[in-house]
Amino acid sequence: MRSSRLLIWFLVLALIGGGAFFGWRRFGAAPLVAVVEVKRGSVAEVVYATGVVEPTRWAKVIAYQRKRIIDICDCEGKTVKAGDILARLDDTEEKANVAELEARRALLKNDVDRVTGLYKLNAATKTALDQAITALREYDARIEARKQKLADLVLRAPIDGVVLKREGHIGDMAGTGVNDALFWVGRPKPLRVDADVNEEDMPRVRIGQKVLLRHDGFPGQALEAVVDDITPKGDPQTKTFRVYLALPDDTPLRIGMSVEANIVIAARQSALIVPAEAVVNGAVDRVVNGVVARTQVKTGVRGVRLFEILSGLEEGALVVSPARPNLKNGARIRVSGP
Repeated sequence: MRSSRLLIWFLVLALIGGGAFFGWRRFGAAPLVAVVEVKRGSVAEVVYATGVVEPTRWAKVIAYQRKRIIDICDCEGKTVKAGDILARLDDTEEKANVAELEARRALLKNDVDRVTGLYKLNAATKTALDQAITALREYDARIEARKQKLADLVLRAPIDGVVLKREGHIGDMAGTGVNDALFWVGRPKPLRVDADVNEEDMPRVRIGQKVLLRHDGFPGQALEAVVDDITPKGDPQTKTFRVYLALPDDTPLRIGMSVEANIVIAARQSALIVPAEAVVNGAVDRVVNGVVARTQVKTGVRGVRLFEILSGLEEGALVVSPARPNLKNGARIRVSGP
């Protein structure tokens, strides 16, 4: 009797173990795969760029000579006219140079007058007179050049506009480099974004295209622009082209802000869409009754995250996303989602 009971328990355990093994072979071997439902929505294909907000018309004011600032206007944010004085640099040395040259010129002028009188009396040669006149003219040219250097020590507004920014104070040394501007003068409106676009993306960029902008200071806010102009020559060092994006007058963006730009190349509303990561080599893995059915699709607008499907799928179909390179056509899977 005891041996019979042991035999029965052995058979029960064998059945349980065999069932578990069969279940593992039947279900456990099938991989768990994430799927999404094909649905309709909006999709846009974009070209990415970065840029800086600038006035449409503006100019820098940079010193021509490295001199100390002796006077500077308190005019940041104020309207100025072209030619208005913004700052004065130390002109002590240049004034002394001009005075010295003018004193020497006076002597040369006296010499010309003397030789001219002698020439009229046939007491001097034409050559001597010409030499005296040439020397005087040379000094006139030198004085004119020095006076121009003296005038350059007065910094003036180059255009009508607003002083957007002022740098420097009385006593500071004014620099002459491109990064040493003392003033930025321009019109606060309209503004634009000076954006840099990779050269491989340029064939798709056209004037008039809509642009979506992003700035961390305005999270979730729709910031728009329009492609207004494209520079004809690219930069061979950075391999980029400068593209100018016109901003609306009511933009909250401010001069000097850095932004990310997405130039909309193509867009569709109510398009049949799938995640971009679901499409590999023009095909998706569709799931029908737990079995993979590799399906060729034709795509339209190809966004960063979404692709438009023109043919090959219908709304409501389930596809593997992200695509699994190790899945084989006809393989049985277990579905996770949507």
